Amino acid sequence: MPLLKKYGIKKKYYSSISSRDFTGIDPTTLTAPTKPELSNTAFYREASPENQQSISSFEENGFLIIRNYLSAEQINHVNDTISVLLKTKKIKFRYGNKIMFAIHHSALLRSIGEDKKLLEFLSCLMNGEAVLFQSINFIMGSEQRTHSDSIHMTTFPEGGLLGVWIALDDINEHNGPLHYYPGSQHLPYYLNADYDNEGSSLLLGKHSYTEYEEMIKNKIAENGLKKQIFTAKKGDMLVWHANLFHGGEPHTDKNITRRSMVLHYFNKNAICFHEITQRPALLKNNR
Repeated sequence: MPLLKKYGIKKKYYSSISSRDFTGIDPTTLTAPTKPELSNTAFYREASPENQQSISSFEENGFLIIRNYLSAEQINHVNDTISVLLKTKKIKFRYGNKIMFAIHHSALLRSIGEDKKLLEFLSCLMNGEAVLFQSINFIMGSEQRTHSDSIHMTTFPEGGLLGVWIALDDINEHNGPLHYYPGSQHLPYYLNADYDNEGSSLLLGKHSYTEYEEMIKNKIAENGLKKQIFTAKKGDMLVWHANLFHGGEPHTDKNITRRSMVLHYFNKNAICFHEITQRPALLKNNR
């Protein structure tokens, strides 16, 4: 792991790793000296005025919305592909209702995640080189409680992650829309130490993930954050900051689906790990 060696951290790829290992280390040597202009990317230039305005608010809000990112034809192809992969048992549901890493079983899905214009744009947003790490597909709403991705997909330096969510159905208040808290990305990155969950090289922390969720709930109240709900049309895309508080609303009408695709991107020049499990996040290359 070359980046670990750069910081003088002697770890094997299978060793435990968490934010505690980077205490007192200066991250600036991995930071690009200047941030490229988003307005110079083909993605921005080709965006509608509405989408450009949303892009311009990313640093303030911690998210941006691109309307009509995928066409109806592309969405139909994606939904048909997921259906076929499920029927042929190439993919399956995990952790309840998540379909993990479908990009490794479909050239179509991978091509969406690795679109050159999108990658260039995301690289500018994160001031690095965006690399597709993971995909998650949903048929129904996630209903996940509010969290920051940085507890699950942690980076050093902090902020080396972006989330992309694409609506594959029309999504309203009845079929599990996303929610988020604008500006929450400016808060500290709340990690294991913040809810007394630091483990050791052999043992995980003693507290449950529910206790992490309760901590986030309290931070929202303490800071007076206001929740927004994202009702979307098929093809709309949401991009969010690594530390944005977000989650899924209840899916109250189970007669309608809430198909969607999530893509997570790491900064190629960041060290990536799972804070809770203290494991490195390794890119899976299974093309």
